[in-house]
Amino acid sequence: MSEYSQFLKCSQEKANDDVHRLKILKAISSYNVAVSGMKSHQFSDWQEARQRATEVKEHVLAHLPELLESFEAKIGARGAKVLWAEDAAQARELILDIVRRRAAKKVVKSKSMTTEEIDLNPALEAVGVEVWESDLGELIVQLGGEKPYHIVTPAMHKTKEEISILFQRTLDAPPTDSAEELAMVARRHLRNAYVTADIGITGANFIVAEEGAIVMTENEGNGRLTMACPPVHVVLVGIEKVIPRLSHLALFLPLLATSGTGQEITCYNSIVRGPKQPGEPDGPEEMVVILLDNGRSHLYAQELQRASLRCIRCGACLNACPVFRSIGGHAYGTTYQGPIGSVITPHLRDMAQWQHLSFASSLCAACTEVCPVSIDLHHMLLENRWGAVQNKTVGPFWVAFMKIWAGIMSSRQRLQRFRRLAKFSARLMPMVSFLSKGKQFPKLAEKSFAELWDEHEQS
Repeated sequence: MSEYSQFLKCSQEKANDDVHRLKILKAISSYNVAVSGMKSHQFSDWQEARQRATEVKEHVLAHLPELLESFEAKIGARGAKVLWAEDAAQARELILDIVRRRAAKKVVKSKSMTTEEIDLNPALEAVGVEVWESDLGELIVQLGGEKPYHIVTPAMHKTKEEISILFQRTLDAPPTDSAEELAMVARRHLRNAYVTADIGITGANFIVAEEGAIVMTENEGNGRLTMACPPVHVVLVGIEKVIPRLSHLALFLPLLATSGTGQEITCYNSIVRGPKQPGEPDGPEEMVVILLDNGRSHLYAQELQRASLRCIRCGACLNACPVFRSIGGHAYGTTYQGPIGSVITPHLRDMAQWQHLSFASSLCAACTEVCPVSIDLHHMLLENRWGAVQNKTVGPFWVAFMKIWAGIMSSRQRLQRFRRLAKFSARLMPMVSFLSKGKQFPKLAEKSFAELWDEHEQS
């Protein structure tokens, strides 16, 4: 089954699953209340904060090669090794080389959406390495044999009752409906993993060029344990995550917390500048940072799509998107869901296979409105659609249909003639109702808006 066929099948199932949609509505409603209150509490001018963040990110894109080289030099001077991965296969192989060199048997991970992007877990398991996700949401979907549902909240689709049943089955935990007790079950399970793991693998929210530092934000403390306890710390991070100076964190950390979870700031914010130094009592003996391209240079080379690299992965556009709220995260079939995923996935993977994601949008612009770095997402989706048509990666039926539609909609006279034909055809609809699986076709109004306007214009 093609990616497009899988998307249609899963979307139809989820859109018609009332229980699933209620779960997502409940989670996003709570998020909306928290974010709305925090924006006004934390920022005297939210739009000004967005504008400043956008300017910093635009500066980054204008000077990306130099900033990455500065980061490499600074963190390398303190003993960390920086590697560059052109694609997912190369990134996996670099990590597997470290695993083989260290004869590693166990890996613990945190903040690892980039490892999802490169399908790292199956590669590690294939060579006999035990892998544990330590973020609670990531652990839940790992135990359930699923992929993350959402960029920020991977287990958004799970209720407490479902998690309790999962923990009873996989971790031999007692039944409970308490979120606190479920968290403690996971904590007890993971504590041993941190101290027995040979390698800790994390992502990063930001990398700072001026300091040669990686920055990671989290709410559970597991990220720090993953970085500090194992003898080797591997960081896999996209090349777009760089910011120029440490002082920019004063803007970006609150911005990410507000848009991501509705918090003033996340509970744990770690700045790491290398492996354990002489005289320091703890920390990893070895630190390796892998800078991941994997299609980002392709985006960087496109003037109209380059701004998508400003993304700070807060997930706000997913929560605002009516399509995401209807079909859920798993329907997208890719690491990055929702509007931002629909923009970047066809470029990070393959436009012909993934262009359908850009068509799965109402173009309501809610995503653009909430983006904290002002990415013009709905216009980028349109640009992807245009590219798909120009490169003939959409089917001939769709192209022909859109030409007919454009011809009808561009002329009032043609539209009126088509409406008369549609009214006549509506009488035949009951005869073909079996094609719609029992659904009712919408009833056409007796008069068009234009006809009503002509009748009542004088009044």
